[in-house]
Amino acid sequence: MRVAFAGTPEFALPALEALLDSHDVVGVLTQPDRPSGRGRRLSASPVKALAEARHLPLLQPASLRDEGAQSALAALKPEALVVVAYGLILPPAVLGLPRFGCLNLHASLLPRWRGAAPVQRAILAGDETTGVTVMQMDAGLDTGEILLAREIAIGQEDTGGSLAAALARLGAGLLLEALEGIGEGTLAAKPQPREGVTYAAKIDKSEARIDWGHDAASIERQVRAFDPWPIAETTLERERLRIHSAVKMPVKDSKQARSGSILSVRDGIMLVQCSQGSVLGVRRVQKPGGRVLEMSEFAHNLELVGRRLG
Repeated sequence: MRVAFAGTPEFALPALEALLDSHDVVGVLTQPDRPSGRGRRLSASPVKALAEARHLPLLQPASLRDEGAQSALAALKPEALVVVAYGLILPPAVLGLPRFGCLNLHASLLPRWRGAAPVQRAILAGDETTGVTVMQMDAGLDTGEILLAREIAIGQEDTGGSLAAALARLGAGLLLEALEGIGEGTLAAKPQPREGVTYAAKIDKSEARIDWGHDAASIERQVRAFDPWPIAETTLERERLRIHSAVKMPVKDSKQARSGSILSVRDGIMLVQCSQGSVLGVRRVQKPGGRVLEMSEFAHNLELVGRRLG
């Protein structure tokens, strides 16, 4: 099948690679290069890097509402447009262009977690399972009819990064199934259930700030959800401290102390008092401009017990 692909971040790479092995990828759309890093130099997206490495026709429109961009896409004559974390709205003129329509791979079991950050929101909410959905796109926000869906368990050690990687691999195979089904006419789309709709709002960096007045379980999920970005953080005597790894500790470790108080440092774990008598064990941290340190290294020659975070 002649397939055009629209995607931007690393999450989209497994899908594009799978399509390249199985279909005729006639062109790739990705967002324009963006400034990044301290020097604010223009940086290509991961999808652009792969497209250039495979010598694929590449389009980087600022908007698909532009008639020139629509004409360039139409000239590729795709039978289907596959969209994976592209980041731009597809107007009706684009949605109706390919013979088999526009297929979107979304990192949740729709209708739960429609929107920009389904992976992080699932971890933050304490969901035990999530998954991927391939849907036929319409003009709404992740409201299109479902073609296929697959479930996956959320592990207790899963981070935003590890879960996204697992979902990307799972979704790549599911996309191939969906394209085969619609190409052969054996797969029919079904409307999304009206019940169970939730929205996964875009992550704001301010959400990474830890409130030690919350319970340890929710803070531990915050640490996992925001790895690798934006990384959960707190302060230690007004200096920013990022927390890269943490674990909820047994209740026996709790003491009568203010939330955020450092109770002890032992066996490479810093115990911090949280609300409801719960305790968080911090395992890896990072100071501004420094490298990520195991707690045993960070705490060396520091008197931390009795000090307070946040």
